[in-house]
Amino acid sequence: MSNIIEYSADSNDAAIALFLQDENGDKLTDILVDALDEAFRILRDELVSGQLN
Repeated sequence: MSNIIEYSADSNDAAIALFLQDENGDKLTDILVDALDEAFRILRDELVSGQLN
């Protein structure tokens, strides 16, 4: 199983535009903070396991 996450800028930009259109800035901020926390968790796990080169 791969930990690689594919990134699609078009779909992410559309999702962000919908949040902003509906004035859900707080919810968008919560989603972005959760994503950042997850990215740091993955990085920490890789550093601990020595997989990061």
